[in-house]
Amino acid sequence: MSDHYYSNMPQSASKRQSFDVVLRGFSFRLMSDAGVFSRDGVDYGSRVLIEHMEIPNGARVLDIGCGYGPIGLTAARLAPQGHVTLIDINERAVELARDNAAANGIQNVSFAPSDLFSAVEGETFDVILSNPPIRAGKVIVHNLFTDSWKYLKPGGTTWVVIQKKQGAPSARAKLEDLYGKENVQEVGKDKGFRLYRCIRCQE
Repeated sequence: MSDHYYSNMPQSASKRQSFDVVLRGFSFRLMSDAGVFSRDGVDYGSRVLIEHMEIPNGARVLDIGCGYGPIGLTAARLAPQGHVTLIDINERAVELARDNAAANGIQNVSFAPSDLFSAVEGETFDVILSNPPIRAGKVIVHNLFTDSWKYLKPGGTTWVVIQKKQGAPSARAKLEDLYGKENVQEVGKDKGFRLYRCIRCQE
């Protein structure tokens, strides 16, 4: 099967569908489609991240692997004076995220198709949010972790949610290598998912 949710241009026929969801007390109507991650509703891992993530108002936020946008759009609602950039290798997902922002009246956002961090080269962020594409493989996921440190401002925070059975222990070890063991905390645990908050030290 070559048509994964982390393909840049899914080959499956488009079949859009919408659903209503409440995230962090905000009501959304979201559109999803074939060929994107968790098309039938917001997945449990993303919900764990959304319920715990801390977004300072005024923050520059990056949602990497945004899918159709539930994490990044919730972040934008939590920080109306901030700005959220939503990126994904999947061009169909990026289009959906853009349409979902417009449909929900969210303006403090921007979007780009991106292979990992390629679309934000040279930028840095206060907060990076990631529900990483585990099925893309450990090498890609660990490259995402490495680059997240590079694109994070000193004092900034990366939030990563991952299932224990899909590699949470090795993910935590990689994050501790990058950020320092004392700067990686497990801040959420629910139904096999682990949520890690990683703080880049002030330089």
